[in-house]
Amino acid sequence: MSKREIQGSRAIVTGASSGIGRAVARELAQQGARVIAVARREERLRELAAEITGGGVVRPLVGDVTDASERRRAMDAAEAEFGGLDTLVNNAGIGAMGLFESAGADRLRRVMEVNFFALAEMTRLALPLLKRGTRPIVVNVGSILGHRGVPYSSEYCASKFAVRGFSESIRAEFAPLGIGVLVVSPGTTETEFFDSVLERTGGPNWPEHAPVTAEEVARQTIRAIRRGHREIIPYRWARLLYWLNRLSPTLVDRMIVRWG
Repeated sequence: MSKREIQGSRAIVTGASSGIGRAVARELAQQGARVIAVARREERLRELAAEITGGGVVRPLVGDVTDASERRRAMDAAEAEFGGLDTLVNNAGIGAMGLFESAGADRLRRVMEVNFFALAEMTRLALPLLKRGTRPIVVNVGSILGHRGVPYSSEYCASKFAVRGFSESIRAEFAPLGIGVLVVSPGTTETEFFDSVLERTGGPNWPEHAPVTAEEVARQTIRAIRRGHREIIPYRWARLLYWLNRLSPTLVDRMIVRWG
């Protein structure tokens, strides 16, 4: 299969004001894509738009992806500004840290609302545009914790397992429509994620590993979009955890109990 072209493509990226979303939006635009960058922080989005020096463009759109009217605004902007949509990057996400026993129901509902329900409904809304797009693709940013659950992050893990299961299902459904589905499952990444968790009432004692940069995750993501990959795990320690868990989940259970 020929490579998917980034130059001239039309994209929506959610959660684009920081971290992986910002890096992906920037990388797409630097390679010539036209991007609707969606996030709640207007100043950050304007800074991102001003950074683009390649042939592409970033159009800031301030909005909350959990709001149905804001999701509709993103689709309308893509159609009005660019005439359609080729790439949807569902990146917006939040987390919370603490034992499940000590958490209230609101924490679970909020995490699922942002990380899963908004992602699913954004995808549903984008379908009519994607079906008319050029080599269209949905990119869902999950996590290695969508492959292996860990303590103190039960709600986040549940949401990322849901993202992976949803992605596998729609991949089969979208194939006859010519729409690809890529899951990006990062491990520890240099972002502001842990500075803005909903709640932090405790955490595990994991061994320290140097994180990967958001820019490296973005580069690997764009490469995977080009090549039509189904999933990437852009962090070597996360890939090690993935394979250990597949080969010996009991061993991983013991390790997690020890350090968690």
